[in-house]
Amino acid sequence: MTYLNSKTIEHISSGEFQNQKPFPWTNIQGFLTREAFDELFDTLPNPSQLDSEFGKVRGYGQQSHDRLSLQYRPGLNLSQAWHEFIAVLQGDQYKQFIRQMYGLKEDEPVVLTMHWHYAKTGCSVSPHVDARRKLGSHIFYFHKDDEWDENWGGQTVVLKGKREINPHSAPAFDDFIDVAQSKITGNSSFMFHRTDDSWHGVKPLVCPENRLRKVFIVVINRLTFQVRWRAMRGKDADGYRLVRN
Repeated sequence: MTYLNSKTIEHISSGEFQNQKPFPWTNIQGFLTREAFDELFDTLPNPSQLDSEFGKVRGYGQQSHDRLSLQYRPGLNLSQAWHEFIAVLQGDQYKQFIRQMYGLKEDEPVVLTMHWHYAKTGCSVSPHVDARRKLGSHIFYFHKDDEWDENWGGQTVVLKGKREINPHSAPAFDDFIDVAQSKITGNSSFMFHRTDDSWHGVKPLVCPENRLRKVFIVVINRLTFQVRWRAMRGKDADGYRLVRN
């Protein structure tokens, strides 16, 4: 199966991405082939495979990001399609795309970590700026037009502070102006570049009780001392152990 839509990728402008304000971001429609999106959607990990992360303490007094979460690691019980897709993301085509988008050298190392997040009604992702080791993220939304209503929320919101805001703080959505938001249905994805002003979040979901917001996130990490040290200790760049007991 072909997973990445080469025609779509060819038309994504790294220049437009880098020139977006207040930080580089882009909405992408059809990054995956239709066949790949359908197969990955149909074989998403079961919610029972994910860990509960509710009430988890965050730095600087920020509100917890309540959700179910599953960190990718080798040997995880996934469908063949998901294993193949992740192998493609670790391959040359996708990494060269990443280097082009982020303005990196052709041979500059990037370390990818990946995870699934599912969230129920009432859950949100409070405004925050990602850790410095991260270059950015590529968020894939796994919802179809006939099973998710955009009015239920779930979009990643690009935020601009109404004043200068320290990234090591806990502002509320009211402290920002909404600049843009992603689309959550129909083979959509969203990419952004981490800066000290790359505030983003997800407002509280208003979906029915029997629905979950489902995303798969590729985190693009710099090869920092912290990332190297974690690897030496058997952890990925996000700090998760690569082998679970």
